[in-house]
Amino acid sequence: MNTNQRFAISIHALTLLAANSHPLTSEMIASSVDTNPVVIRRTMASLRERGLVDSKPGMSGGWRLKREPGKIRLSEVYRSLQEADVLSIHSHPNQHCPIGGNITAVLRTVFDEAQAQMESVLADRTVADILNDVRRNAK
Repeated sequence: MNTNQRFAISIHALTLLAANSHPLTSEMIASSVDTNPVVIRRTMASLRERGLVDSKPGMSGGWRLKREPGKIRLSEVYRSLQEADVLSIHSHPNQHCPIGGNITAVLRTVFDEAQAQMESVLADRTVADILNDVRRNAK
């Protein structure tokens, strides 16, 4: 699963947790996301490693937010899952070609700027913002 999908699933799960006052099982979250509970367990384990969620075993257990939704920035969630930049450059352009020999440096500048802009937008939004938008959209 690529970073974009994991990010969307993570935001979905965190928003669902923010909307509920009680812990949710992986199965409950998977039902909302419409995916396998194994995918949710893996995703939630990554979020737990970053201190965003906590889990409680047992009959009354499940996943819950470790912090207030308004204190979890989307940029933090994105960085916790990021394996590579969203925009990547092909690794072996022909260095003897005038385009191939120079394209990497030019694209790196453009892609770095785009990545910074995206992360800036994500830094301005929290899980609480997403929950509010979802609730507003549901009306």
